Amino acid sequence: MDVEKVFHMTGGVGKTSYAQNSSLQKKASDMVKHITMETVQELCYEVTPKSLGIADLGCSSGPNSLALIKDIVEAVEGISHRIFQPLPEFRVFLNDLPTNDFNSVFKSLPDFYKDLKKDRNEGGPSIFIAGYPGSFYGRLFPNNCLHFIYSSYSLHWLSKVPPGLYDEHGKPINKGNLYISESSPPSVSQAYWNQFQEDFSLFLKLRAQELVTGGRMVLIILGRLGQDHVDRGNSFFWKILTRSLAISVSQGEIEQEKLDSYDVHFYAPSTSEIEGEVRREGSFQVERLEMFEIEREVKGGESYGTAVAMTVRAIQESMLCTHFGDGLDLDNLFNNYGKIVDEEMGKEEIKPITFVVILKKL
Repeated sequence: MDVEKVFHMTGGVGKTSYAQNSSLQKKASDMVKHITMETVQELCYEVTPKSLGIADLGCSSGPNSLALIKDIVEAVEGISHRIFQPLPEFRVFLNDLPTNDFNSVFKSLPDFYKDLKKDRNEGGPSIFIAGYPGSFYGRLFPNNCLHFIYSSYSLHWLSKVPPGLYDEHGKPINKGNLYISESSPPSVSQAYWNQFQEDFSLFLKLRAQELVTGGRMVLIILGRLGQDHVDRGNSFFWKILTRSLAISVSQGEIEQEKLDSYDVHFYAPSTSEIEGEVRREGSFQVERLEMFEIEREVKGGESYGTAVAMTVRAIQESMLCTHFGDGLDLDNLFNNYGKIVDEEMGKEEIKPITFVVILKKL
């Protein structure tokens, strides 16, 4: 499956859209907002650009991206006032895969501009926003045109399903699993790690060409504690999706062979793996790396399991539909998923780990 052509968050603003089911991601970005804004202000203090180049890599189609841009503008206004520097113009590049619903973002722009001008003298800051479709595992921007790169909940997605998950005859070696599990052979975790190394190193190399010296990156990425890939965190949510799909197999909606050949293009790195790759590639230094957990909070009386199920559906729907076809009942699948999450939470907490990583270009 060509990830670049298929993978996208569910577009629009409907009940199952990413726009309606990305509150967990928003909560994470809000939890580290102070770190992001401090990084932006430090950058502006050191570099004092007249034209500030900003890229959001993996912007998706919900309201989160434009909310971030508004926060950045306000942070830059604050530091410019304090150091008696004129406010720079803002060049903002919103990037995601070509299949992303950019139109829903563009439709929000008139209200965004209107909101920015409100309560500001002389019509507000000069800000120019553009959509930039393409994989961030390829070059996206001209040399030295960016000062600040932000990427939230994107870099744990690999450029492709690791080829090492298939034997020399093209048969899957991780049957019955979507990701690394207790029953996976050791070569499975190695295949995922190899793919992450290749992708993350390439990402750093490419961004180093696009950022000015002293430019910053803020990366929010799902991860894991320690060396063990199997935990009651991010990998456990994939185990629950495996169990939910197994129910669909038992109900005759999909074939076991289809389940055996479905693998996710995902990897949850550890802090040592992230730091090691940054050192090895050599273009950046780690200024800050912190771990955090999102507090459980649900809206409108729905269960935590339902909230997680709707989030996972908005992320995985495009891939599931392409692989399994029309026979898979997504409503049934994610109803089962939500129930299993709630059952498991009744036994023991599920604690997905997130990292915020601040990198400075050397």
